[in-house]
Amino acid sequence: MNVYFWGSRGSLPSAIDTRMIRTKIFKAIKASRSHRLETDEAIEAFIREHLPFSVSGTYGCSTSCIELRPQAEFVLCDAGTGLRNFGNAFMKSRQTQQNPSPPIFHIFISHPHWDHIQGFPFFTPAYLPGHQIHIYSYHQNIQQAFTEQQKAPFFPVPLAAMRAEIMFHTLALEQTYDIAGYTIRGIKHNHPGDSYGYCFEKDGKKIVYSTDAEHKKEAEADEDALINFFHKADLLIFDAQYTLQEALDAKENWGHSSNFSAVELAVRAEAKHLCLFHSEHSYDDEMLEQFLNDTKEYPKIHADDPLLKIDLAADGLEIEI
Repeated sequence: MNVYFWGSRGSLPSAIDTRMIRTKIFKAIKASRSHRLETDEAIEAFIREHLPFSVSGTYGCSTSCIELRPQAEFVLCDAGTGLRNFGNAFMKSRQTQQNPSPPIFHIFISHPHWDHIQGFPFFTPAYLPGHQIHIYSYHQNIQQAFTEQQKAPFFPVPLAAMRAEIMFHTLALEQTYDIAGYTIRGIKHNHPGDSYGYCFEKDGKKIVYSTDAEHKKEAEADEDALINFFHKADLLIFDAQYTLQEALDAKENWGHSSNFSAVELAVRAEAKHLCLFHSEHSYDDEMLEQFLNDTKEYPKIHADDPLLKIDLAADGLEIEI
C-alpha cells in the first residue's frame, strides 16, 4: 500500500512566486561555489545530496487530496485543488493504455469547506461519459455543497452538465464499510461545521486520514475513542496547520491543531508513522522545513524512546506502507 499526496495545503492554494524562485536559485548557486559541477551527473548529485528540500524542491501549493494505492478502483480523500492534478495525471496515463476498462473513483470527503471540494469542478474525468464517481461523506448535505459551488454566479458549468455517473453516499458513524477492498470507519472531529476522519484498513495495514480537527481536551467528546481510532496506525495523516503558540492564542477555535498535538496523540496511540498535513498557506518552504525540524525534536522531550517517524506532507510525496 502506498499513499500519494496530490494536495497538502490548508485553507487555500498557495502558489510559489517569482521572488521565492529567485531566492531558491540564489541559495543553490551560493551553495555550489565550493563544488566542481562540470557534468550533468555532478549537478544532479549536488542537488540531491547537498541542498535542503526547501531549496531543491517545494512542499507545494494545492489543497487537500490524497490517493491510496494501488487497486483497480481509485480511492481518494478529499477533492481540493490536488484533485485536478490527480485527474490530469489519470488522463495522461490513459493515453498509453489500450482498451482500458471504465474507471471507478471513490472520493471520501472530510467536510465541505471550499479547500476540500474546490478541485472537483476541474476534475476532467467527471466530464467524460462512462466514468463512475462515488462521493462519500458523513454530512447530510454533501450533494448540495457540490451542486452549489458550481451554480451561477460562482461557476459557469453546473454539476448536472458533468457527463460521468456521479453518485453521493451519506455514511453513518456507527457503521463499518467495505469499499474498494478497504474496511473503512469514521470519527467526528471538532471543527466549525464538523469534519470527519477516516480509517482505512487492508491486508493488515492501517491508514488514518485525520484533517481539519482542533484537538483540545474540553472539545473531545471521547478521547479514548480518538486514541483507539489512531491506535497503531501504520500511517497517521494529521492536521497540524499551526504551531502550538498559534493554536493556543491567535488562532484558537479556528478548527485546526498544532504539530505538538500531533506528536502527543501519535505517541499515545502508538502510531508508527506521522505525516503532518494541511500546512499553513502563509508559510513558505523554508518556514515549513523549520516547522518539520522543530516537530522532529519534540518526541525526544515527550517520550523516553521515541520511535515515531515524522514527515511533512508535500505535493508529490509518496509514502510506502
